[in-house]
Amino acid sequence: MIAIQSADNANFKRWKTLSSSRGLRKNGEFILMGEKLVREFLRDPGAWNIKAELVPAGRGAVSSAKAYEVSSALFKELDVLGTDFNLLVLQAPAWPAADLSVPARGLELVCPLGDPSNLGAVVRSARAFGVKRIILTEEAAHPLHPKSVKASAGAVLGMDFSLSGPLKDYVAKGPSYALDMRGESVAGFAWPANLRLLLGEEGPGVPATLKSLPRLSVPTSEVESLNATVAASIALYAWKQSRPR
Repeated sequence: MIAIQSADNANFKRWKTLSSSRGLRKNGEFILMGEKLVREFLRDPGAWNIKAELVPAGRGAVSSAKAYEVSSALFKELDVLGTDFNLLVLQAPAWPAADLSVPARGLELVCPLGDPSNLGAVVRSARAFGVKRIILTEEAAHPLHPKSVKASAGAVLGMDFSLSGPLKDYVAKGPSYALDMRGESVAGFAWPANLRLLLGEEGPGVPATLKSLPRLSVPTSEVESLNATVAASIALYAWKQSRPR
């Protein structure tokens, strides 16, 4: 194993940036964290390229990838989730631009969520209810952010992502609906076979520029609205229930 004991090490400096969406986009790598996720991943890594394994000082490697023994103090800086287990540095996919000039296939989720944990939670629900594609707008966090991967329980590794511009500029061919505070109830909605479902940003919600889009909602009584992740999960469950068995 190659020992890393200095914060001036070029690899360490690069890996440290992978705890931010900006660093992830710049370097095209991400770190998989958590003993359960790492061991499950290694049982079937598929086509993923493992670029390095980062091993806490005094521990052994758990993969056949190039291994680096990282001093205890430096390892804690990289292990931002406090997992105290070996970390895998993986090559991130180069996701394509979303082609909004063609209609959706099935339900495609348009997601601007900027909080990595919220994004991960939505991806987990989307996978659970059979959504195959998620379009990430410019506002969205990086889905391979450590907090996103954790909140998704690894579901981000199996999702088909594509990228688009700002949510306010959204224009697409085919049916599109915005999930909002007010609109037709998702419970009684006649879901089209193919559609795009837009989520609002945390806080601002759906931009005023998209006011012409038809609205769907999750009706509530004791509170004004639900947070984006809960509302999205309920909407996706309603969509799943409407599909032919």
